[in-house]
Amino acid sequence: MLALLGFLTIFFFLFLIMTKRVSVIVALITVPIVFALIGGFGSEVGKMMLDGVKGVAPTGVMLAFAILYFGVMNDAGMFDPVISRVLKLVKGDPLKIVVGTAVIAMLAHLDGSGASTFLIAIPALLPLYDRLGMSRLVMACVVALGAGTMNVVPWGGPMARAASSLKLEVTEIFSPIIPAVIVGVIWVLAVAYWLGRKERQRLGVVDMVYDYHSELTEEQRRLRRPKLFWFNLLLTVVTITALVFGWLPLPVVFMISLVIALVVNYPNVKEQQERINAQAQGVVLVAAIIFAAGIFTGILSGTKMIDAMAASLVQLIPQEMGGYMPILVALTSMPLSLLFNPDAYYFGVLPVISEAAAAFGVAPMEVARAAVLGQMTTGFPISPLTASTFLLVGLAGVELADHQKFTFGWAFGTTIVMTIVAVMVGAITL
Repeated sequence: MLALLGFLTIFFFLFLIMTKRVSVIVALITVPIVFALIGGFGSEVGKMMLDGVKGVAPTGVMLAFAILYFGVMNDAGMFDPVISRVLKLVKGDPLKIVVGTAVIAMLAHLDGSGASTFLIAIPALLPLYDRLGMSRLVMACVVALGAGTMNVVPWGGPMARAASSLKLEVTEIFSPIIPAVIVGVIWVLAVAYWLGRKERQRLGVVDMVYDYHSELTEEQRRLRRPKLFWFNLLLTVVTITALVFGWLPLPVVFMISLVIALVVNYPNVKEQQERINAQAQGVVLVAAIIFAAGIFTGILSGTKMIDAMAASLVQLIPQEMGGYMPILVALTSMPLSLLFNPDAYYFGVLPVISEAAAAFGVAPMEVARAAVLGQMTTGFPISPLTASTFLLVGLAGVELADHQKFTFGWAFGTTIVMTIVAVMVGAITL
């Protein structure tokens, strides 16, 4: 009975959000409550919901302040010197331009937001690509690969969802796969080199210089703090180092860094409030989804529905295949980005897979690591289920189908490479 209720909860949750009948937040809260009441857990459901919210609270706070921090850094122009320098170095060489595109995309995606990455990278690069007659599909592909690989960052949406869903610390998921992410970055640069070389062979090299700053709006120029570049860069390096080594709890790290960034870059109280308000929509939406997910997972765990579903799945999985579940999760994670949006996968599918894997002695953190190697990381910039994908193809002026066809193999290759490295370093075991 519990297993049936659990599968019905997952089914109706997936149905409602994939058919866009209700918002993700409404589905995350309403569906589990309804089925908990049907299962006779009415007197306990309140405590389950509260326990679930408490479990995801650190992740929700961390993500909210991370978005605010990187939003302030972007407004202050921390990325501008690097982007401008890259564009000066590439000049009119298509090979250098494509490699520079990858570097810019990965730097711009330090805030973990696909939309902001595409809004920074595409408008800055598109005039250069058009002036040289370079392929917009190549540009969209390389930006997607750079953003997708960097979306594995601890403050990114997939990592936060995986940690919230399985009640894990972000650092225990992320730290062991750092070598895999580094190799993934190298792979993206290698792909960019290959694609750039083909563009160079097709077009040749043109002698020209491109001015990035001329593309900025007047409002963007007003917010820039070029004299504080080195301070902001040092602050960001210290922040990321503190995250990786766990010097302080993750939410505390971003809280402190945000305060320092605001006071130094925008000492005026009105300006500080404006910078916070500018990021408010993204902060509220992401934080609300994380806390709503706490209710969803809290009820599924508290009612033991997840345990029952996992037990039924274990009976269907051959014993000899059980130990390979992390590999299977990793290799299917990227393609499944085309079928499941991040909330559906991480909050609906992943907990059941994790519980089933536990029956074969596979730790939840291994399943989480496997999932984030592709599910809405390398896969998000080609998924039709994320709004930022349409922003990418819209800004680049390419068709979604053409972009998917051109990029899918390279993105899947990134996941395969990172999975191999994750196995080699022991982050995922066989």
